[in-house]
Amino acid sequence: MTARLVAQDMLARAQAETGLHDYGDHTLPERFSLVVDHLNTIGMDDDGRRRAAEVCHWLLTSRLEFFEDRRRHPVAEEAIERPMFVTGEPRSGTTLMHALMSVDPDSRALRFWEVMYPSPPPGTVAGDDPRRARADADWREINTKLPKWLHSHPYNDMLGDGLPEDERTWAFDFRVLTPTAWWRVPMQTVVGGLPTDPAAQYRIHKAMLQQFQYRRPRKRWVLKGFHGFRLQELFDAYPDATLMWLHRDPVQVAASRTMMMADILEGIVGPVDLHAAAKMHLALTRESIANTMAHPLVDDPRILHVRYADFIADQVGTVRRYYEFCGRELTVEAEAAMRRYLADNPGDRHGKFRYSTALLTDIGEDLGALHDEFRPFRERFGVPIENRG
Repeated sequence: MTARLVAQDMLARAQAETGLHDYGDHTLPERFSLVVDHLNTIGMDDDGRRRAAEVCHWLLTSRLEFFEDRRRHPVAEEAIERPMFVTGEPRSGTTLMHALMSVDPDSRALRFWEVMYPSPPPGTVAGDDPRRARADADWREINTKLPKWLHSHPYNDMLGDGLPEDERTWAFDFRVLTPTAWWRVPMQTVVGGLPTDPAAQYRIHKAMLQQFQYRRPRKRWVLKGFHGFRLQELFDAYPDATLMWLHRDPVQVAASRTMMMADILEGIVGPVDLHAAAKMHLALTRESIANTMAHPLVDDPRILHVRYADFIADQVGTVRRYYEFCGRELTVEAEAAMRRYLADNPGDRHGKFRYSTALLTDIGEDLGALHDEFRPFRERFGVPIENRG
């Protein structure tokens, strides 16, 4: 039987292999120890512990090399100017909106091959970067292991060139354990319970943008993440940023996100208790909507609020609206690229994603009562009830 994972041994191994010792944050070892404690308590078999050790080693060595890059190169001098962010509840169109902006020839988006293997700065590598092929192989493995994920998130067919959420830049910070870093490890996603520090997390995020901008043509960053709980820290890090916030019927959000995460986790840990999942995701949706209603920065003039229904009705028109909000022109070339993307990438290209609000009635919720509960949110942002299953 494989011995328990030992955090200090794993930290020492990463340092010995790289010859580096600076993790860029003196709290990292303690935080990593909490993750290892979690891994030791979830009942993994020998193969699971081996895979967990491999993932930890990958993330630790990646972090050491990343911060060494900032010592070797003037990466920190890179100015990140007027970045454009998209946010919203899960399943509210944020990924498609981000994908459309990413095909603008004048935009730059994060790519999975970069955030998975961020060192050295891509601008310092001549010719074909081998990290692209490595990340492509990773994503073929992910898509084979989690085939249903392509139904709800067909963009995964972009492989290593896919578009990560901003949260993926924090994988080696050990504050969240999400599938795009931990898919090889048989465990549930961990998005709470570990120490958080939004200001520190945005420092990591900005450092990533600087890393990938260094020695490359200057373009406007277009980004996507779940920033609603961290608005102050977002705007502290990027005072000249703008944010487009998509809003969808929370009842549909809760049901759709339940099924999406069940499809993902089924490939990682096996059968999922849909009733338990529905309760959890409804609770998370309630918490997020409450934050949206109460956060003092929700009405900040740097934020454009958009209804999901309006985005679905006119996707390119919504991009144009956001560009105008930012004082940016939607060029003929950019619009043509966006329309080509829509034509070439139908949302059901890997199969229809199916979910039902019956997931919520199955756990004893009354849909009419839920609609009443969320009425203040819908009235504030003009969000209609979606009449679908």
